[in-house]
Amino acid sequence: MAKKDMQRMRRRATKGRALMCLLAALMLGLVLFSGCDAGTEGLEDGYYTAQIAKPDHGWTEFMTICVNNGKIVTMEFQAKNASGFIKSWDMDYMRVMNATDGTYPNEYVRVFTKQFLEKQSSDIDVLTGATDSYNNFKRLAAAVMEQAKLGDKTVKIVDTTDAESL
Repeated sequence: MAKKDMQRMRRRATKGRALMCLLAALMLGLVLFSGCDAGTEGLEDGYYTAQIAKPDHGWTEFMTICVNNGKIVTMEFQAKNASGFIKSWDMDYMRVMNATDGTYPNEYVRVFTKQFLEKQSSDIDVLTGATDSYNNFKRLAAAVMEQAKLGDKTVKIVDTTDAESL
């Protein structure tokens, strides 16, 4: 093949790769900026917190979200005891719960939070062994989402005795 033919082929290949990169970037942009589901429309930027009204076995579950540009960008879902110690940090509790229930706080907290942030919705899957925390997660998520829609940054106390709060 002649030298000019080789140069022409290289230029075409380079243009083809550039076009493919451009198309990939456009597709990625469409995915990233396609918007959130209806559940996150109208959220005001800021931090919003809700907590369960009464401790369960000494632990009070709580949730904090951070909204930026109308989207939930971070979430913390945890339980703390009266001294403020976080349940996910309790290794003895983890060992016992994992042996009896097949899961533990550090695991289900990560699973629930990841699903919520991906979906921008509390429509998440339950994790066997963590049903009570799953139900409280959904209650707290509804509360912080409502707080974010109102722009109300006070801590929302959620009563779990109301069966309708799910």
